Amino acid sequence: MSGQTLTVIVAYGSAKHSITLTGQDEGKGPIVKDLSDALAQATGVPQTSQKLIFKGKSLKDVEESLSSYGVKEGCKLMLIGKRNSPEEESELKKLKDIEKSVEQSAKKLEKVDGELTGLKNGFLAKDLQAEALGKLDHRVKIAAEQFMKILEQIDAMNIPDNFNDCKMKKKGLVKTVQDFLAQCDKIEACIADHQSKIQSKNLALPE
Repeated sequence: MSGQTLTVIVAYGSAKHSITLTGQDEGKGPIVKDLSDALAQATGVPQTSQKLIFKGKSLKDVEESLSSYGVKEGCKLMLIGKRNSPEEESELKKLKDIEKSVEQSAKKLEKVDGELTGLKNGFLAKDLQAEALGKLDHRVKIAAEQFMKILEQIDAMNIPDNFNDCKMKKKGLVKTVQDFLAQCDKIEACIADHQSKIQSKNLALPE
C-alpha cells in the first residue's frame, strides 16, 4: 500500500519528540531521510549534524526504509547532534528572507509570461499590442533588476566555512536566481520577436 504511516518517539537530550511519517513509495514505507527531515524541523538539528541511533545501531543510509532497520510503530530512537549556532541560525534567517523576495519577484515574472502568452494567442486587439508589449518589456526589465539586486545581496553575505547549512542554502538560492534571470532573457527575446513581427506587419499594410 502507498502512504504507510509510522509514528516513532525520538529522544533528543531531555526532550522526547513524537514524529509521524508517511511513506512516499509504494509499499516501502517511510525512509530514514523522511525522519531526518522531520527531526530537522522539530529539533533545529540540521541533517548534516544528525546521528540517529536505534537499538545501539546508527541509521546511516538515508535512502533505506526505516522498517529495514527494524523500526516499527511506536519504537523509540535517539538523536545525537548539535543544533546550529545562533549565529548560523541568524544567517539562515537572512537567506530565508531573501528566498521570500525571490518568490515574490518570480510571481511577477510568471504574470508577465502569462500575459505575453495571451497576447501571442491574440487575446488583444492588434492596434493595442505594441503598447502592451512595451509595458511587458518594462516589467521584465524591472524583474531582472530585482533578481540582480538579490544576487548582489547573496554575494555580499560572508558565510563562515563551517556553516554548512547556510552554504548549501546560499548555493541553491544563487542557482535559483540565475535560472530566473535566464527566464527574464528568454521572455525579453520573445517580446522583441513579437514586436518586430508587429512592425513588419504594419509596414506591409497599404497606406
